[in-house]
Amino acid sequence: MTAENLSLSPELLEAVRRISSTEQLLVALDFDGTLSPIVDRAEDARPLPRSAAALEALAELPRTTTALISGRALDSLRLVASPPATTLLIGSHGAEVWLGEGSLGLELDDEQRAKLAAVREVLMEIVNIAPGTLLEDKPAGVVLHTRMADDDVAEDAVEAALRVLREHPGVYLKTGKRVLETSVVHASKGEAVEFLRQATGATAILFAGDDVTDEDALGRLMGDDVGIKVGLDFTQAQYRVEAPVHVAELLEALLRERRRVTAEA
Repeated sequence: MTAENLSLSPELLEAVRRISSTEQLLVALDFDGTLSPIVDRAEDARPLPRSAAALEALAELPRTTTALISGRALDSLRLVASPPATTLLIGSHGAEVWLGEGSLGLELDDEQRAKLAAVREVLMEIVNIAPGTLLEDKPAGVVLHTRMADDDVAEDAVEAALRVLREHPGVYLKTGKRVLETSVVHASKGEAVEFLRQATGATAILFAGDDVTDEDALGRLMGDDVGIKVGLDFTQAQYRVEAPVHVAELLEALLRERRRVTAEA
């Protein structure tokens, strides 16, 4: 183990070495809490420089595809992540997909737009009486953010929203770290991973994420795939790192191994 990899377990380093030799590698990553530390204001998030540099270098390697799978809307993800030009983007937990030029944007029908307006009205009523909470609009949903609210206010706000919105058919709810995600399109990061596996012809996937919604993706991994949980929460992932700074070390280790393998081919 090299000095720069002291925070990565020997088992994880061995998994990195193993997956680096796969024929077609897909490196799929969450953004917030994985490439970027969690911040109070979503628009202030940025990838750690080491992670951004390693992701860009990985994207340039032969037989290697990089992707970001985020709960953010695609426009927000592009703005904060500044991803490599060839990196595939999945936004809104899988509801939005960008695979390159010519990719079609998400279009809601009239019924979905009406449902979305109703959801926003419910959540706005809650925000108006819950200090520290705020809304984020997405193409297919609205997010209730409670990160800047007191714990009791945050808990009450989410409970109130869930109590009302569970009665709305066709509205899909996901809870995450100090957020409640709503959507009028059924999608998940698990479905996104499966879609990217097929779209890229990946023979193995390395996925890393920190949030509850990333468990959907981790649960779809199989065979030679490698799943990494970022943080100390419960997970079904095989491996774990503690924080985004360790994701940078992980990506650098993967880059070294994958660069060596592809150079030898």
